[in-house]
Amino acid sequence: MIKKILIANRGEIACRVIKSARKMGIATVAVYSDADANALHVHKADESINIGAAPSKESYLVADRIIEAAKKLNVDAIHPGYGFLSENAAFAEKCKQNDIIFIGPPTSAIEAMGSKSAAKHIMEKAGVPLVPGYHGDDQSESLLKKSADDMGYPVLLKAAAGGGGKGMRLVSSETEFKEALAAAKREANASFGDDTMLVEKYLTQPRHVEIQVFCDQHGNGVYLFERDCSVQRRHQKVIEEAPAPGLSDDTRKQMGEAALKAAQAIDYVGAGTVEFLYDKDGSFYFMEMNTRLQVEHPVTEFITGEDLVEWQIKVAQGQPLPKTQNELTIRGHAFEARIYAEDPDNDFLPSTGRLTLLHPPQENKHVRVDTGVLEGDEVSVYYDPMIAKLVVWDEDRDKALQRLLKALREYYIDGVTTNIEFLYNVAASKPFGEQDLVTTFIEKNKHVLFADEVEPDVEKLPMMAALLLLVEQQQTMKFASDPTSPWSLPTSWRANEQHEQILKLHYAGKDFELNVRVLNDGQTGVTTNTWQVSYQSNQWMISGQLSEHSLQVNLDGHRQRFTWSEKNNQFVIFAADEAYHFTHYLPDLGVEDDVDSGQGFNAPMNGTVVELLVEPDNVVEKGTTLMVMEAMKMEHSIKAPARGKVTSFFFKAGELVDGGAPLLEFEEDE
Repeated sequence: MIKKILIANRGEIACRVIKSARKMGIATVAVYSDADANALHVHKADESINIGAAPSKESYLVADRIIEAAKKLNVDAIHPGYGFLSENAAFAEKCKQNDIIFIGPPTSAIEAMGSKSAAKHIMEKAGVPLVPGYHGDDQSESLLKKSADDMGYPVLLKAAAGGGGKGMRLVSSETEFKEALAAAKREANASFGDDTMLVEKYLTQPRHVEIQVFCDQHGNGVYLFERDCSVQRRHQKVIEEAPAPGLSDDTRKQMGEAALKAAQAIDYVGAGTVEFLYDKDGSFYFMEMNTRLQVEHPVTEFITGEDLVEWQIKVAQGQPLPKTQNELTIRGHAFEARIYAEDPDNDFLPSTGRLTLLHPPQENKHVRVDTGVLEGDEVSVYYDPMIAKLVVWDEDRDKALQRLLKALREYYIDGVTTNIEFLYNVAASKPFGEQDLVTTFIEKNKHVLFADEVEPDVEKLPMMAALLLLVEQQQTMKFASDPTSPWSLPTSWRANEQHEQILKLHYAGKDFELNVRVLNDGQTGVTTNTWQVSYQSNQWMISGQLSEHSLQVNLDGHRQRFTWSEKNNQFVIFAADEAYHFTHYLPDLGVEDDVDSGQGFNAPMNGTVVELLVEPDNVVEKGTTLMVMEAMKMEHSIKAPARGKVTSFFFKAGELVDGGAPLLEFEEDE
């Protein structure tokens, strides 16, 4: 029996494993890097141990350190979570050699599916339908390009050892092939230490449907139905749901049985996911098999009522599967939305910073939040930018979708840019509601998901004024040396003058000046915490209360409650419909334009310079990639805006760069 588990991972999946282990009476050990010393998973575990520096290649990816920690603390088993070493056959073998149970499949199964090209050969022999493509050993650029040319564009380049969208590039034409191949190989090598590529025909309107399979050590196997993961950005899933909408019972059975056939072909044990491309005509094709628990496993748990981590632990202990196929049923519908620190309006670039506000929706039988962070934590450059997984369930898809929309409206985060508003736009869109799902959903519906900047709503100005006035009042009273002095009153007090002030703020691209009059009881001059706010011909009576991140406003008799946050005079008010961002201009400071010393070539995020691709003073054409940056497992290319030349690079390959720092000087040809 397993008595103590070490989780060789971090963040929300480490917290998730700890939860099930504790329910089963099993002790847990967390591992952590220097950057994660105060992380949530460290505090939740019974024990924790440091395994190295912040970069994952110096900590979470160092198998020997994790094995050493496991032996030192006398653990019985290691749960790898997902990512990092979860699909590393050498790590699974090291566990076996040290008499530590690896909570995952046998080494042979990981090896079989670890290479996408090898997996294709195995599936072909097993009779599982495949997407047309090249997955051979000859990796010469000329042969890979010839395969793509023969197949016809568009094609998809995929890292043979990859997963999670890493080392993957869509190539739309022959002219894009060389640069796309170089980028995919570079990213694959950085993520997996293997730049072997395969080329697949890119289906233009498929859905991404995956089957959750489970096998034990006694030859039993089941499939726990399917998940639709079609809504993706950068080939990474954003919103998943179970069951897949519009799938017939016959197709569900065919896909489930094909997935089990794939698992049985490699003598699989444990939790696995077989991913298919599902076309409009009902045909489906094997993509890959992930030999681990998936990020989106909670939606399957919701519709089946099963704890998949508990199943993993039981199977690893040699117990038979808890249920047979006939005992498994689908109950209701579930969605998972991945909350990321990223900017959807800037090509989904990751965002770093401190979580100054973290206010998730209330959890209950319909709503679940899996997270590995707390308010005040830092979202660093070293790891994946996912903050949490928001999971909802209800009796059918329409009701579950309403649950998702409500929960997203109640999820408030500040300190970093997030994708919450974007997720809401996706879930609220007509195509999503009508189940018009496709792997290019985001690109196809850009006009709906990325709304043009709208005119500012002046009716939101009084609540902004109320927040500024209450914050000013709170700060004045906090630092007042003599609270009884009229000079300490937070009312713009002046001797023999009306208590008035001007609030200047910037909202939705425009500047506003609000006139504020402080009202009192007319006799003693004591303020009633009520203000008259005017803007042009608009006038409102407001009052309110402030406590931590909660704002209560009474606007002309209409009482409302909001959540708010502030950093460097940048305010945000989280309302039911959306988040309202505005800047408070402090009196007499004025606003100066930023000087762009880098001529627009500033680092889009904190990250590392991966490669400089051109020589200074060499003329390049418009669109040429000049340099590549990487952060949070994602690459970003800096391209030439016109024909010209780089006169100077400010950083070398391998150097860390702060977001906003000038990267290079570029001189356009005249």
